[in-house]
This record gives sequence, C-alpha cells and structure tokens, in this order.
Amino acid sequence: MGMQYDVLSAHINVSGQMLVGRNRLKGLAITATATAGNVYLWDATAAPVAATYARSSTGLITVTLNAHGLATGAQVGLIFAAGTGGQGTTGNYTVTRVNANSYTVQDLNAGAITAGAAALQGTKWITSIDIGASETVVMPLPGEGILSANGIYASVTNLTGVTLFYG
Repeated sequence: MGMQYDVLSAHINVSGQMLVGRNRLKGLAITATATAGNVYLWDATAAPVAATYARSSTGLITVTLNAHGLATGAQVGLIFAAGTGGQGTTGNYTVTRVNANSYTVQDLNAGAITAGAAALQGTKWITSIDIGASETVVMPLPGEGILSANGIYASVTNLTGVTLFYG
C-alpha cells in the first residue's frame, strides 16, 4: 500500500462528536491545559453515560446503570475510575444481564473494589490517552490506523485541544 494523501483532520476542545460514519483514525495531536488531562475516544455517535461499579476478588465487575437496556451478549465499552481497592481494566466487554439496572462483565484482573466507583459506558471504546500538565503529544498510528465503524466521540478533560487525523 502506498502513501495515503487524502488524510483529513477534525479538532475539538470540549467533549463532543468529532466524526460520523466509517473512518480510519490515523493519528492524534493533543495539548493539555496547566492541569493534567485525558481524552477517551469512542466508536459512537452519542456521549457515553455515567455508571458505577464494584469488582469481586475474582474479577467479576458489576456495573450499575438504571434502565441500561442491555441484553446478555451485548458489547459495551467501559472506562473505570479508581475506587477503593483498585481500578477496573478499561476496554470492551461482553455483558451478562443481571436485571434492568445492572449487568456483569469479567475483568482480566482480579481484586475487590468497593461498590460505588465511577465508570463510563459507551458503544465501543477505542482508546484512552492521559497527558501531563502543559504537555503536547503527537501520536501517529501505525499501519492503516484504527477502524471506527460508527464515528468518533471524544470525552475531553483539561485539554486545550484534540486534533484527529483520519481517512
């Protein structure tokens, strides 16, 4: 495959939809404010929703999200904040429905985390990037990049800007 010359870009400095439709993410440029920040990228056309979670000593995570609407076998992207006892492993998971307000997923790691830790649930997680205060990161992606089937939604915290390169 030769050099791709039709690479485009999209820029955002607050959380929001960056692309709609099938695209290949080719790279990113990210600049933080005077405070460390992060960006979470989702293969989605809607913002992720807030939930809470707990993890058992065996790694079974119970996610609580009222009226989640998911069935056993559904795929979701999850980002876990640190809780008392540790932090769940961010990634894409297959759901086992418990009831209308909770479901479980199996974490790759074990260790109990007390109920009530924060989580974000989206359609499909692409990547998370943490950046130090006042830093700029430019990250080309190797090969053909990362495929996004639906679009790209960015959840942004303490960043002056995120530029995606896609094609």
